[in-house]
Amino acid sequence: MVTFATQSAQVFEESLSDLMRTQVGIVGAGPAGLVLSHLLHLQGIESVVLETRSRKYCEERVRAGVLEQGTVDLLNEIGAGERMMREGMVHYGVNLRFSGRTHHIDFRELTGGRGIMIYAQHEMIKDLVKALLASGDRLFFDVEDVSIRDFGEAKSSAKPSILFRKDGKAQQLTCDFIAGCDGSHGVCRPSIPHGVITSFERIYPFGWLGILAEAPPSSEELIYAYHDRGFALLSMRSPQISRLYLQCQPEEDLDEWPDDRIWQELHARLASTEGWTLTEGRIIQKGVTGMRSSVIEPMQYGKLFIAGDAAHIVPPTGAKGLNLAVADVRVLARALAEYYSSGRQDLLEAYSSTCLRRVWKVQRFSSWMTSMLHRREGENAFDHRLELAELDYVTSSRAASQTLAENYVGLPME
Repeated sequence: MVTFATQSAQVFEESLSDLMRTQVGIVGAGPAGLVLSHLLHLQGIESVVLETRSRKYCEERVRAGVLEQGTVDLLNEIGAGERMMREGMVHYGVNLRFSGRTHHIDFRELTGGRGIMIYAQHEMIKDLVKALLASGDRLFFDVEDVSIRDFGEAKSSAKPSILFRKDGKAQQLTCDFIAGCDGSHGVCRPSIPHGVITSFERIYPFGWLGILAEAPPSSEELIYAYHDRGFALLSMRSPQISRLYLQCQPEEDLDEWPDDRIWQELHARLASTEGWTLTEGRIIQKGVTGMRSSVIEPMQYGKLFIAGDAAHIVPPTGAKGLNLAVADVRVLARALAEYYSSGRQDLLEAYSSTCLRRVWKVQRFSSWMTSMLHRREGENAFDHRLELAELDYVTSSRAASQTLAENYVGLPME
């Protein structure tokens, strides 16, 4: 019996107009896929990156903007950090605000001079795409009908392949390995047979209402605020654009949140007894994001390696999603370089276990930050006092402050 899926694949193959060959096929042109391609290029390893969305979409979608010290260093190492170093904002601390008072966590002093960089993800994507195209590596946007096959046996001589359409033409990319960097809604992770991977997930009972505002940031560094009315965060994307968040219901109706109400709530939750004021401006973007954590184990199957959001999601409280994706592909690139230079496969076989050590540590930190700073519906007075005590301890104990600082600027790379 021939299934519909098999028939579709046969029709697809019969219409193939182009066959390509590379060493590593990369699905997804987000931070993980683009950084991986750069790292491989520096090792003389060929790759092809395929992305279903347009270049315009990838370069304009506003997302996270906090880069760990290790991510900054890596972007500079691969030659994609020049504009970041010129236009990004280096921060050596964050502020925790509760009970109307602000407490500074000094990264520089607590971590031996390390810090973070505020540089929007879409700007980082622009830099990576520009550098990748300049290097002559192949990067295709607007591809359709992506599917992968023949990746299941790590020791097999069969070559994995990626089928896709570009400009209406059916094409096939044959490669040695496939890197699934296509996010939580991509095709790579669902292509792994049922029962091979285990998924771990936590859904948080709140979301974030986020805005971009044409307003100079009201603070030189981020402010994480714990308030009776719920969490609030003051961040920034540039010296002229502020990024602010409010804790809300996961399914919040934005029609119930006119601009005046948003600013009123931000003023209340970010209020300080220290003479600080919040600068308002025209809201140019708003949206609600639900919060969840997820991890798959293992992060590899045969010749398919899963990286970034395709393998794990973290709540945005600790600013770790992009940075964790970069850490994944750094491990993968090193393993591939060793394979192509010496034939060793032990680092490839250890890819998942190596990455997951860091993934779970980051999940621990992100979950801790989220739990400490958010109010839960129906929370009793005892729990509220515990959260305030936790914040008091973190901001008054050097050991506790150092733990926060070390995790925030980024754990050492494996």
